[in-house]
Amino acid sequence: MREVVLDTETTGLDPLAGHRLVEVGCVELVNMVATGVTFQSYFNPQRDMPTGAQDVHGLTEDFLADKPLFADRVDELLAFLGDAQLVIHNAQFDLGFLNAELERASRPKLSNPYVDTVSMARRKFPGQRASLDALCERFGIDNAHRTKHGALLDSELLAEVYLELSGGRQRDLGLAPEMSGTAADGTGAPNNRPVRPARPHTPTAAELAAHAEFLKSLADPLWLKT
Repeated sequence: MREVVLDTETTGLDPLAGHRLVEVGCVELVNMVATGVTFQSYFNPQRDMPTGAQDVHGLTEDFLADKPLFADRVDELLAFLGDAQLVIHNAQFDLGFLNAELERASRPKLSNPYVDTVSMARRKFPGQRASLDALCERFGIDNAHRTKHGALLDSELLAEVYLELSGGRQRDLGLAPEMSGTAADGTGAPNNRPVRPARPHTPTAAELAAHAEFLKSLADPLWLKT
């Protein structure tokens, strides 16, 4: 199953009030595993950058002035999304901005199915904080480098959070170190200890004889009633 973890940065909170998209970041997952394939783009919003929004993501008017318009890269974005299920933190916010930009570019609204990780977190941890930072802290995901919001960085962190919310990773499928080929200290270094030979499971003649004698001692066994 292909999914795309998606995040946006904007000039404000409400696309209906004239606020615009300034960044989109996407991370591809296939069968709940990050493939390393991403999409990221900044956009010129063709308007000023309010101080409050700039404080959140650090993107200035000068920085965005030479960036492409959303319409210039909309085809690349839509091709990347395809028909994948989207994974978004507070989905209505991001979808609202994306659909507003698509309307400006004379494109139909997104029809992809989506998962809202805020709703997932609130169902799993009722009454607890559901921000991306709070969930990274809960699951032990390193976000120390997140000094400002960034669409691609936040998508990468959200991909890890989503995997944890969905049940967590199956590291080495739970195999013993000698079977997984990695060290027991969790470093991922090769394990040079010899693999134990397979244990014999075929019963010996003595075991077969003992089993036959045991069966004779059973009174009225069920398998003789059919």
